[in-house]
Amino acid sequence: MNDEHDLNAAYAPREIAKKVASMGVAKARTNTLTLLTLAVLAGAFISLGCLFFTVVVTGSTVGFGLTRLIGGLSFSLGLILVVVGGAELFTGNNLLAMAWASRLITTREVARNWLFSYVGNLIGCLGTVVLAVWGNVASLGNGAMGQTAVGIAAGKVSLSLGEAFARGILCNALVCLAVWLAMGGRSVVDKVAALVFPIPAFVAIGLEHSIANWFFLPFALMLDAEGALSLTGIGMNLVAVTAGNIVGGTLLVASVYWVAYLRGEGPRREG
Repeated sequence: MNDEHDLNAAYAPREIAKKVASMGVAKARTNTLTLLTLAVLAGAFISLGCLFFTVVVTGSTVGFGLTRLIGGLSFSLGLILVVVGGAELFTGNNLLAMAWASRLITTREVARNWLFSYVGNLIGCLGTVVLAVWGNVASLGNGAMGQTAVGIAAGKVSLSLGEAFARGILCNALVCLAVWLAMGGRSVVDKVAALVFPIPAFVAIGLEHSIANWFFLPFALMLDAEGALSLTGIGMNLVAVTAGNIVGGTLLVASVYWVAYLRGEGPRREG
């Protein structure tokens, strides 16, 4: 009975820390073609979550908070596809910092993974933008969906650099915590259940995810007939949010759990 319980129970936090570090080594040493392919998938998955969110919140009359909550649950589709389907998401890969801190992987290996996962995510997002525009998805609701998309993007580019940076920090803290919790699950149901609170939380609060913004902002730019968006504003948002995401994932999650559970443990790389 105890053995059966142990096999079905979630992994303890210390076990999760070891799994995340081991995963970091595997991700850092994934061959380039596989890494890039899975990163493109992740960008497309997150973009599908963005589209789902946009459709769901369009025309909602249930009030601000409930609309954001329902929209956040819809957006969770993206990370569920990433985690369960298997893909390389730049923001989640900030957890590689744990393997780096344990000296299991080098700085160059971390930088390589982050570079190719970010580029692949970008390609996946922009490819989904092209398909969404080609498919005239913005015409849903007699064009209301497109208006919502432009409004979402306008709100993002209106943020100051400091606001975008801070929201990026908080966002990826929640995203990496979601990945952390999912790593504790043993079944698909466990993993999905672990995602459905942190992800809707960051969406409902209005936090900023760099890869999601690589869909939201270019998609809205393609629909913006009134010049509400500028390339400068879009670029500033993406830079600030990406920097914030890195800080949130590496310092607020990976570093804290490394100090708590892995400090002084594990094999060391030479040099």
